[in-house]
Amino acid sequence: MKVVGIKQLKARLSEYVRLAKAGETVLVTERDEVVAELGPARRQAPVGDRLEGVLETLAAAGEITRASQPKGDWTWHSQGPGLPADSAQTLLDELRQERA
Repeated sequence: MKVVGIKQLKARLSEYVRLAKAGETVLVTERDEVVAELGPARRQAPVGDRLEGVLETLAAAGEITRASQPKGDWTWHSQGPGLPADSAQTLLDELRQERA
């Protein structure tokens, strides 16, 4: 990671753009305070891209963290909140009667 003042950035902009293009992050300072960050462009994955490619792009951008172990045949089975069937409808009906 490079740190550069605005004056030096203006004088050598092409050099710092090349660094960013190569994957380097350049912090821009003004009076010793970081005011901007110059880095490689984040490219959006095409909508029709494979899921694996989309996940890799999101992981590279820091949006998600990939699992450390493969899933294998494991699946998630939700058992619900443990309430009897139609509980939500019964509660809603009771609330509507109280408002009436």
